[in-house]
Amino acid sequence: MIDPKFETDSKLTPQAFSMNATPSPSSDSPSTATAHTGQVSPTSPTPAFSPLYQQIKVLILQSLQSGEWKPSSAIPSEVDLAARYKVSQGTVRKAIDELAAENLLVRRQGKGTFVATHAEHHIQYRFLKLFPDNGDPNSEGPAQRHIIDCKRSRASAEVARALALRSGDAVLQVRRILSFASIPTILEDIWLPGSPFKGLTAERLADYNGPMYGLFETEFGVRMVRAEEKIRAVLPDEEQCALLRASAQTPLLSVERIAYTYSDLPMEMRRGLYLTDKHYYRNELN
Repeated sequence: MIDPKFETDSKLTPQAFSMNATPSPSSDSPSTATAHTGQVSPTSPTPAFSPLYQQIKVLILQSLQSGEWKPSSAIPSEVDLAARYKVSQGTVRKAIDELAAENLLVRRQGKGTFVATHAEHHIQYRFLKLFPDNGDPNSEGPAQRHIIDCKRSRASAEVARALALRSGDAVLQVRRILSFASIPTILEDIWLPGSPFKGLTAERLADYNGPMYGLFETEFGVRMVRAEEKIRAVLPDEEQCALLRASAQTPLLSVERIAYTYSDLPMEMRRGLYLTDKHYYRNELN
């Protein structure tokens, strides 16, 4: 349904939007992204027209990206945002509805709307799709994590391409095992761009009592908002067999994930090997 005030609101100019938004439109340019992260910001063609609520959604995303509203903090009310952007409250509500559906914002009845965080129970494992055979993800308790290695290295061509870096750029490489009921189940190799994660060590990873994405969010200001995965069946090599206590004939699921922060900037490449003799991989398709 078209917002009742659409005809009036649609007269807003780009200049009016930039006056109300915290970051300027140029903040998404490749040069700015490179200056802050060392990464090449993906670019995409700008559509000639988008509905007004989508334009408001972009402005809210800019404020989230700039850190104006931190994870777990409340954002301004719909009334305040409507006044800020000079649009109707209904237009703001529709924009917030979409951001809530994408797990970027969380509505709490009687309290307001908050920036979602990976520390929240219903969000912290939303990228982990492995479930025990009984279907109850709480039956095994939280995963036990063992950090094998965390070291600085240079990006290979594959990693550089995945993370929008240049070959040879600094990356952080992490290897860890996730166990359920004390049984090694997932072996993960993780690559992160070096600049945004300066200071990340094996000790910090081991000491953090929460999901890894929560650590990235609270201590490094990097929030993963979506991910893409490729899944295939593989057989483990000798080292992987030893770490997962599996035989060379045990089929594993290889799950390769690229996780993105705001503006579709890739911030993590992760390759996981999953044992599925007591678990299955579940995805929901909408």
